[in-house]
Amino acid sequence: MKLSIQVAGRTDVGLVRANNEDNLAFDTASGCFVVCDGMGGQAAGERASKIAVDTVMEYFRKAPKEGPEVFGKVFERLSQRANGLARAIQLANQSIHDEASRDMRYAGMGSTIVAIAVEGDEFSVAHVGDSRAYLLRAGALLPLTYDHSIVMEQVRRGLITLEDAEKSTIQNVIVRSLGVEENVDPDLADHELLAGDVLLLCSDGLSHFVHDNVLMELLSASPSPEGACEDLIQTAKVAGSNDNITCLVIRAAEPSWSDRMLGRLKPGRAKSQESI
Repeated sequence: MKLSIQVAGRTDVGLVRANNEDNLAFDTASGCFVVCDGMGGQAAGERASKIAVDTVMEYFRKAPKEGPEVFGKVFERLSQRANGLARAIQLANQSIHDEASRDMRYAGMGSTIVAIAVEGDEFSVAHVGDSRAYLLRAGALLPLTYDHSIVMEQVRRGLITLEDAEKSTIQNVIVRSLGVEENVDPDLADHELLAGDVLLLCSDGLSHFVHDNVLMELLSASPSPEGACEDLIQTAKVAGSNDNITCLVIRAAEPSWSDRMLGRLKPGRAKSQESI
């Protein structure tokens, strides 16, 4: 079933940083939604996150559904859509790595990425680093990603608790990112999309300072994705976020009666900017 999609995204430099190394983009026509958080000296972080966002968006806007075979492995148990995300992210990784190798101003630059691709009543999520994706469904907030960080590796090995990780002073030290190595494998998953679902993509400037329970309350209470973005960023600032803050909120709903009728009457028409 084709669901109606409402989406809004916002990025804010925050209260401490002089520049914004976060980037985001979305395109409902291709069903692609991306948030990146760059890292590196001077303007390198901004450059890395922009390369990542632009590469992934261009891939989904221009590539055929099967996509070209590029860097990295094929994930055989996952959908074609998820493999498209993996290929786009691998291309982004290669582009960042190549530019850092060519230009000393950008040496060592990198970026996290979290991306979602929606198609009908299904979606795929991919991530590298500690930018996160959440799903709000039936009053519960479910994490869709787990940080590629030192503290989360310790949690996975049972060395510390999740509560300890959330209080750690090194929770932003990541072990996987785009651009550092020639190749990178994202974590990937396929999910069903239901009417009423709300998806949140965000950088760590939000997730490391606003508890999941508060995220759930804000997403549940906001009447629109735009309002949710505003509330999330303001809450992160009040909580003392010392980083750039970025969020992208996607809300799925059943299409209106008029949209369904138009779809039946005009089966060959292009997809609208509000439906996938």
